[in-house]
Amino acid sequence: MAVLPGVKERVRRLFYPAYESRMVKALPKNQMPRHIGVMLDGNRRWAKGVGGDSTHGYRAGAANIEPLLEWSEEVGVGVVTLWLLSTDNLNRPPEQLEGLLAVIGDAVEQLADQRRWRIHPVGALDLLPAALANRLKEAEESTRDVDGILVNVAVPYGGRREIADAVRSLLQEHAERGTSLEELAEVIDVDHIAGHLYTKGQPDPDLVIRTSGEQRLGGFLLWQSAQSEFYFCEAYWPDFRKVDFLRAIRAYAQRQRRYGA
Repeated sequence: MAVLPGVKERVRRLFYPAYESRMVKALPKNQMPRHIGVMLDGNRRWAKGVGGDSTHGYRAGAANIEPLLEWSEEVGVGVVTLWLLSTDNLNRPPEQLEGLLAVIGDAVEQLADQRRWRIHPVGALDLLPAALANRLKEAEESTRDVDGILVNVAVPYGGRREIADAVRSLLQEHAERGTSLEELAEVIDVDHIAGHLYTKGQPDPDLVIRTSGEQRLGGFLLWQSAQSEFYFCEAYWPDFRKVDFLRAIRAYAQRQRRYGA
């Protein structure tokens, strides 16, 4: 006999908290990721499935960010990078992009207003409308002294663009010092470039999670994820639950990290 959706939901609400609590207690505390990257994918497809427009999907996805940060706090994660907008997304139709940018601005402001997490925008802010870029910078400034998880807000972000920006910054720095290209070529190494990335000074992500069933990076943290573990979840981002998160953490903890060996 088929189980009605409403009954399934009531059963989930009744039993899942206890199940999730057991999962948290069973996690090996010495094998938790320090930095998690999350690709919040599937908002538009989720909206289509429930009969809503794209903006409805974006707002449902934004509402799931705060729970994610709370789950991350619970297991001891120190850095979370959220990919909210890619540089390619800027090519979407204006009416669709306008709604997405408004949702991102509101979501980041709401996170900052709680003063629980440190907000750090990462991306090509110069490509954004000035008003949104200023909102992101203000969120960073207002949470600078907050003692909480560091939240990298990747808007608009592209891995190739980040690497190009890092190399450009490195060249400009050495040009100001009077270093010739020949001299720089003799000494440049990966640490020089890493020191100019958007996430400079942070640990690289130990775990990258992508929702919606897609199994590709799509340009997310290309440099930093060279040694990351990946977890792909079928759920669209607005439907991503604590149990999905804990399963990702459990899968990470069970893996033997070989760092390319």
